[in-house]
Amino acid sequence: MAMDATRTTLSPSAAAEAVLAFVNTRAIDGSREQLGDGVSFAQWLGQEGLVGPGSLVTDADAAAARELRDALVLVLLAHAGEEDGEGRAGAEEHLRRSAQLYPLAPVITATGVQLLPTGGGVPGALATVLAAASDVALRGAWMRLKACRNPPCHLGFYDRSRNSSAAYCSPNRCGAQVAMRTYRTRKAQEDGR
Repeated sequence: MAMDATRTTLSPSAAAEAVLAFVNTRAIDGSREQLGDGVSFAQWLGQEGLVGPGSLVTDADAAAARELRDALVLVLLAHAGEEDGEGRAGAEEHLRRSAQLYPLAPVITATGVQLLPTGGGVPGALATVLAAASDVALRGAWMRLKACRNPPCHLGFYDRSRNSSAAYCSPNRCGAQVAMRTYRTRKAQEDGR
């Protein structure tokens, strides 16, 4: 993940895809929780190439990963316009603590700079997620990484709209659900008068 502050594009970088892959490990629309325990987290880490076969991954590691993921989801919800000041502040503080727990080191070459984990195993894998988030931010695309504002969904997505105004992962699915809930609530209030 080269750190190169280039112009924002409407297509996600590999780093953005990596952050979204991590954020979207939650059980959404009938999918299974991929960070539910050490075994499922180890499977996900192996699929993503973040740890080698036989790496020790515990239930405590899975819990730490879920906490990191939840903090990222709250920040991505803020990118989508969801206002939760206390929740967001707590998430940002958790991300600061995570940066201390899962440190990165700059690796400078003639062709660029990369942030790489200083360790391996699960801490190195979680540091890789933080490195990917840093890469996205340095590319100027951090605000395009969002979480769907539809409460049951919160799926992470890359906002490809020209003006970066998307708030839902799918306007036809989640956007329509929110509009219908808003309409029904307004209609019930009008009928109650």
